[in-house]
Amino acid sequence: MKLYSPWGLVLSAGLVLLGKGLYLPAKAQVAQWLLESAWNRTAEGVVVRPWQWADTWPVARLRQPRLGIDQIVLAGASGRVLAFGPGHVQASALPGSEGNVVFSGHRDTHFRWLERLHKGDTLELQVPDGRVLKYAVRRMAVHDQRDTYLLDPMGQRGLRLLTCYPFDAMVAGGEQRYVVEALPLPGSSEVAM
Repeated sequence: MKLYSPWGLVLSAGLVLLGKGLYLPAKAQVAQWLLESAWNRTAEGVVVRPWQWADTWPVARLRQPRLGIDQIVLAGASGRVLAFGPGHVQASALPGSEGNVVFSGHRDTHFRWLERLHKGDTLELQVPDGRVLKYAVRRMAVHDQRDTYLLDPMGQRGLRLLTCYPFDAMVAGGEQRYVVEALPLPGSSEVAM
């Protein structure tokens, strides 16, 4: 007596694979809605977690007008955090403060756009108190991952964006980092509406 049909197994396997294929994009979209909601409820000194069990929270909003980039930056730069968006490297200065502010992101997702930046492009950083700080891209360079001076909070005042390099590498990680350095534009702080 046959208990199963080969076509039933094929159909079941197909449905499982389809479900897995739809799960990750759906999860990513829901996460973005929750991050946006958490950012909208964030105020200076208040931590608003995007979901109850989250180990991160929004610390800034990063925009690049020419490329149409608008991203919520999260606290921390662990792999779990970077799965949802760019992260603030906690060893660097806090967003909105004096010093060297560093964000990290995956080269194949949230920071893929770094390869399309040009020298002189503007980066806008909104911080929880409502200020929007503007930076001009000064240079892009490839560094060794051991160049820890890039993270020094007391380093040159500005914004650094880091991601793995090369952008089209077959294996994640690697020893090289693509670094975008941006300097503050004079008098650029304004309160967002």
